[in-house]
Amino acid sequence: MTTDLPSTVPLLLRNARILDPVSGVYTEGDLLAADGRIVECGTRPTAPRRAETRDLRGAYVLPGLIDAHVHVTAITADLASISTTSPMYVAAHTIAIMGGMLDRGFTTVRDMGGADHGIAAAQAEGTVRGPRLAFGGRALSQTGGHGDYRGPGAHVRDDHPCCGADSRVVDGVDAIRAAARDELRKGGDHLKVMASGGVASPTDRIDSTQYSMDELRAAVEEAEAFNRYVAAHAYHARAVDRALEAGVRSIEHGNLIDDGSVRLLVEHDAFLVPTLVTYWALAKEGRDFGLPEGSRRKVDEVLDAGLVALERAHRGGVTLVYGSDLLGGMHRHQNEEFRIRARVQRPIDVIRSTTTHAARLLRRQGDIGTLEVGARADLVVLDADPLEDLTLLAEPDVHMPLVVQAGAVVRDGRRSI
Repeated sequence: MTTDLPSTVPLLLRNARILDPVSGVYTEGDLLAADGRIVECGTRPTAPRRAETRDLRGAYVLPGLIDAHVHVTAITADLASISTTSPMYVAAHTIAIMGGMLDRGFTTVRDMGGADHGIAAAQAEGTVRGPRLAFGGRALSQTGGHGDYRGPGAHVRDDHPCCGADSRVVDGVDAIRAAARDELRKGGDHLKVMASGGVASPTDRIDSTQYSMDELRAAVEEAEAFNRYVAAHAYHARAVDRALEAGVRSIEHGNLIDDGSVRLLVEHDAFLVPTLVTYWALAKEGRDFGLPEGSRRKVDEVLDAGLVALERAHRGGVTLVYGSDLLGGMHRHQNEEFRIRARVQRPIDVIRSTTTHAARLLRRQGDIGTLEVGARADLVVLDADPLEDLTLLAEPDVHMPLVVQAGAVVRDGRRSI
């Protein structure tokens, strides 16, 4: 069983090309990890006698990848069905989903609705094999909002707290304060609010705004009181701008932003987390994995606009962070986001989005997303240079022979350790 607990055996990687994502420059040398941290990085560190030594023969080493928008409990694209599915069934599939993410090089992920303190603790103690988990519990949605999965003919809503549901429906400033406090009480690293319509919800429009400004500000105030932050699901410019004015730290998706939104993102030093691969996958396979017909019709509204928004944000100097947002059997396409972003951004910029930028969003800069001495010993090894061809990262089974988490080899070639 692999674990996120620090490896008890030091690991020495010899003859590596080690990337600093900030400068975009490789250093040729060795890397020594002990007790889960990087303790030396340079020329010929002295290996402890009991160290595991790997000669990388000039392979390329990057920090462990960070995906800042996942749903590890999204075992199907029919999100409404998850809250009525056996929690043991959901958990079993969640474990498999998390193991797949680790095998693809993602050593840390930020869950944006569904995961809770239980699955995060199980991973941290080594019971579950997968990336370490920054979780936000259940997102907050208004009645008829993106997290309200009732069809137009339904009246009763089941808000049972178990089973991996990704959101809860709350209305009004006082109710939002209570719900925010409840999610943060459970240990959430952040809070998520639904600030616009979305693809997976049956009764809202993509171009709707959701929650009043007072409600949005209440969520932000409660998160800040806990020394946490708010991430907002939002697609179009009007919803994005309102969320930023209310004080949210990150915008999720943002496919329909305009130049004004870009200026506000920069002005507020906020983060944008595009999730382009999920629309590509939903258009291709959504029907096969349970996406309802009404949601399939919404995909086209945001699919083509996503690349335009990415280019606009990149050109405008927005801090972009890697996200995938995949559902059900489509999780396997997680690394395809690299190939999509390569159409707009330079390889080093995309790599920063999944290392240093993501670490700063998670408020863990210097701890993850870097290969500096003192950081967690999370890294991936590639057989060729991703700065020359970013699409190498889109094919981890072919080009990623080694994944290391907390100083332990967790994937060796095509074999899970």
